[in-house]
Amino acid sequence: MKYRVKSVVPLKDFKLLLTFASGEKKIYNMRPNLKKGVFKELTDEDKFNRVRVSFDTIEWENGADIDPEALYSGSELLKNKS
Repeated sequence: MKYRVKSVVPLKDFKLLLTFASGEKKIYNMRPNLKKGVFKELTDEDKFNRVRVSFDTIEWENGADIDPEALYSGSELLKNKS
């Protein structure tokens, strides 16, 4: 499953560095989600930074999660700096 999240690293400005099973590294901007439902709690950077991989996707301590396909399609490929 190419959409499976293998690792997540929280970045500044409510972005996430995601590594997928395919080996691709992508950046997902969480800012638009922070206005909705359980995601509102994640405007606290300390809470936001406690993101972790859970099964094939990511999850926070408050139970908020995002479908791995949505993460994949809604993120930008990380470009290598050469």
